[in-house]
Amino acid sequence: MKKFFIAIIMVLVPMVASASSGGVHLDSMDADPTNHASLQRGMKTFVNHCMGCHSANYQRFDRAANDIGMPVELMAENLIFGDQKSGEQMTIAMPQVDAAKWFGTAPPDLTLETRLRGEDWIYTYLRSFYKDPARPWGVNNTVFPDVGMPNVLEGLQGVQMNHCSPEELAHQKSEIDPLTGLQIGGCLTISEKGSQSVEEFDKTVYDLVNFMSYMGNPVKLESQAIGFKVLIFLAIFFVFAFLLKKEYWKDVH
Repeated sequence: MKKFFIAIIMVLVPMVASASSGGVHLDSMDADPTNHASLQRGMKTFVNHCMGCHSANYQRFDRAANDIGMPVELMAENLIFGDQKSGEQMTIAMPQVDAAKWFGTAPPDLTLETRLRGEDWIYTYLRSFYKDPARPWGVNNTVFPDVGMPNVLEGLQGVQMNHCSPEELAHQKSEIDPLTGLQIGGCLTISEKGSQSVEEFDKTVYDLVNFMSYMGNPVKLESQAIGFKVLIFLAIFFVFAFLLKKEYWKDVH
């Protein structure tokens, strides 16, 4: 029994460690793979704002379109900007060697990023850039300090300023004023408005992370359906196995 509990602890400890965000407050989001409208908007944002530097090498254009309820022809016309075919993987033209020179390190492939960091981490990260003239790209991030990535969504979000110490920044919490639609509380405040309000930008980021979550596990709904059927089978099989066990052992007792 003691060995059993030790084994359980050894399994759970890495899970807890992977969920850690380094003490930074993370805003929660619930990914919804059944919300096709959200996934379609997320794919649009991903292609237009992320695929300049980040690839999704383990995802194909047509597979994504079919899974999220988008006609392949419509997707190919509006979301493929190079000479790629709809059946090809979502790769980019930028060589990894050049990317490493320009950014200091090559931007990671994003197909499985939500499996690595979690939806909450990415959702908070993309909304937590702030102006920092000391950084090469002029921005920093509360979730990923000294990040080497520019704020590619700044045109939508606007320019954020940081007014807190590192300790306060790690635990900042904010909310949206229902009357003005502006962010209140917290350490980050909008100094220059973007093309979207705070609520609209949060929705855009949610859709983007929702699509990235789908890419990380495109068979999630199918797996859940199969798992439910397996549980039903095991329940029925248990009845027959129990009756068979009683038949075998009736003469022993």
